[in-house]
Amino acid sequence: MLNKEQIKEIIPQREPFLMIDEVEEYIPGEMAVAYKNVDEAEWYFKGHFPGNPIMPGVLIAESLAQTGAISILSMEENKGKNALFGGIDKMKFKKMVVPGDKLKLEVKIIKRKGPIGIGEGIASVDGKLAAKGEFTFAVV
Repeated sequence: MLNKEQIKEIIPQREPFLMIDEVEEYIPGEMAVAYKNVDEAEWYFKGHFPGNPIMPGVLIAESLAQTGAISILSMEENKGKNALFGGIDKMKFKKMVVPGDKLKLEVKIIKRKGPIGIGEGIASVDGKLAAKGEFTFAVV
C-alpha cells in the first residue's frame, strides 16, 4: 500500500490536482489499483453542481490516468519522467460519483511500444461500475 507521500515520489501531480489518495497494489509496467476518497470539500464541488455535487467525468478519467501513471512511472527506466494523455477512447460513464464515495481505480496496461502505450481503466464505487475506458499515454 502506498500513501500520498509515496505516490508523490512516483507521479508529479500535486494538490489540488493529485486525484488518488492511496495505492493498494501495483506491478510496474503492468497494472495498478488505487483509491480516491471523494470528499465534500473538494474544490470542484463548489460549481459542479451547487446543491447537487457530482464528481466531473473528466476528473474520474484523470484519476484513472494517474493510477495508470503509477504503474508506468514506477518502471526503472521511467523514474522522474511524466506520462501525458495521448487520447481517450471508449470512455463511458455509468454511475454518478458523489461526496462520501470511495472510488476504486483499476488500470491494466494493455499495450506498450517505446514511450507510447494504452491503459484500460475501470472506476467503481462499492463494486458498481462508475466509468471505464482506454487511455493512450506518452512517457516524456
